Amino acid sequence: MFKKICLYSVIMVLSIMILSSTIIAEERPVQVSLFNPVQIFPEGDAITGLRINILYGRNTTVKGLDIGLVNHNTSGVSKGLQYGFVGIVDADFVGWQDNAVNIVKKNFEGFQSGIVNYAHHASGVQFGFVNYAVSMKGLQIGLVNIIKQGGAFPVFPVINWSF
Repeated sequence: MFKKICLYSVIMVLSIMILSSTIIAEERPVQVSLFNPVQIFPEGDAITGLRINILYGRNTTVKGLDIGLVNHNTSGVSKGLQYGFVGIVDADFVGWQDNAVNIVKKNFEGFQSGIVNYAHHASGVQFGFVNYAVSMKGLQIGLVNIIKQGGAFPVFPVINWSF
């Protein structure tokens, strides 16, 4: 009898651990954030739909519309439109980043428009005053355009490219 109770207890604890780990990493359709951690869902959740960041929002990924003062995505691939003052993506982004400052620390694919645009590897177009990519397949249009590796020019005003 004691062995059965222990076995059932172990099964119950394991089940709760498995269920709670899947609940923690859910995709949510809407997020509203004053500043992290004062937001509807925790930063470990992914948002698929709409995220509104009044001051600062932080989640793993956003797929859809991401608007606010500071928009921060930490992992995975974010897709869609990011619009605000500062957009920070610690991983990959696909779509349109339209912030005053755009930062994608890994792979960017699409269109970046802002005062300062940065991508580690960019595929697409960067349009701003200062554009920087470590490597790129695409076009930069702006006052200062920098493609660290493989660009037509390492630094060039008005337009720079790499194909």
